[in-house]
Amino acid sequence: MADAPIQILGAGLTGMSAARHLGGDYEIHERLGHAGGHAITTEHDGFRFDRTGHLLHLRDPEMRSWVQRLVGDDCVMVQRRSRIWSQGVYTRYPYQANTFGLPADIAYECLMGYFEALKNEASTPEPKTFEEFCFKFFGSGFSKHFMIPYNEKLWGIHPRDVTAEWCSRFVPRPKLEDVIAGAVGKNDRELGYNTSFLYPSLGIGALPAAMCKELTGSVRYRSAPKAVDWRKRELVFEDRRVPYQALISTAPLDLLAGLLVDPPAQLSAAAKRLRCNPLYYLDVGLDVPCGVDLHWVYVPEEKYPFYRVGCYSHFSPKMAPAGKANLYVELSSRQKPDMQKLVPEVTKALIEMQIIGRSEDLRFANLERIDHAYVVYDHDYVGAVAAIAPFLEQERIISAGRYGGWNYSSMEDALLFGRDAARKAREWKT
Repeated sequence: MADAPIQILGAGLTGMSAARHLGGDYEIHERLGHAGGHAITTEHDGFRFDRTGHLLHLRDPEMRSWVQRLVGDDCVMVQRRSRIWSQGVYTRYPYQANTFGLPADIAYECLMGYFEALKNEASTPEPKTFEEFCFKFFGSGFSKHFMIPYNEKLWGIHPRDVTAEWCSRFVPRPKLEDVIAGAVGKNDRELGYNTSFLYPSLGIGALPAAMCKELTGSVRYRSAPKAVDWRKRELVFEDRRVPYQALISTAPLDLLAGLLVDPPAQLSAAAKRLRCNPLYYLDVGLDVPCGVDLHWVYVPEEKYPFYRVGCYSHFSPKMAPAGKANLYVELSSRQKPDMQKLVPEVTKALIEMQIIGRSEDLRFANLERIDHAYVVYDHDYVGAVAAIAPFLEQERIISAGRYGGWNYSSMEDALLFGRDAARKAREWKT
């Protein structure tokens, strides 16, 4: 069989979306033995686990129609139930619009700080860091008690070292009336981009499985090039060289840069400035139902070893055996934990949060790791990406996806990135 003119690295959502929108004349190389990337579902002891929370917030009409056709009746619409656990109480999400239920002195500090920030907003310089963003738009109290500590746990670095580039879409900025209503328990609506979502009843892995069945081109599993010869436009494997007219890469951008044969010095230097944190998390099986009827909980306080807990069996009851539940627990530390110390800490916290009633309710806790989890928007981010992207495009290499494009984005974005990459690759196809 002749080599396809368009080569694709990675059979995750972006790679398969690109293939679908190309229709043909492509070949996919996937380094693993299966498709899906991070959007997979595994099973352990009768419990089903995704790679932490993978939810479908679909706004684009074409993507929504496509996904609904792929997963059909096996997909359910879920209305978000999320909370914040702090100061020993649960409050509604987002924190900055829901102080009702917090201790009075904490709520007062948050509200007064917000009113002061609102009064001074017009005269405050545009924020350059995420810390400045928080103080400008939320004030000192909200920043101190949630925004700063939670995001430091999430990103693994202090928000002063993160730019404000990423946050306009993902961090809700409530109106004054929302903040006041949330202070007295009168908020009548959910805020944020993720108020509802679609979820396959047997886990998010159902989506890439359905996508894979529709592929019309060749997919090579356990196939990863050892180099990309950009001058000759060839993928270099151990036993062969594969030419391409256009290359769509969904591999992490830093790894792609490392595959380029003799790249320009400035590109290599820029790639070294790219920063991405790994994530350690626990797959937890419970012998009882989850004690709190929530989809996920944000946990900002430093004393807890995790920043978020989600419940798969509340996304869909088919994710766990009857009468039981399963969780994902996202850990704050980027270092591999000592499980003998960690599990008792997590168990104690889950009891405190009323998710379980006693330590015996926890059936198992398995440690998992995602090597590329959160792209860090530090102060080198814009310059580093800008030094790499034009060169790749000039050489007919499209680096796309959450990690290929080096961004913070959703599952729907991954599908859209694939569609856009296919359109560009078709333009380059001779």
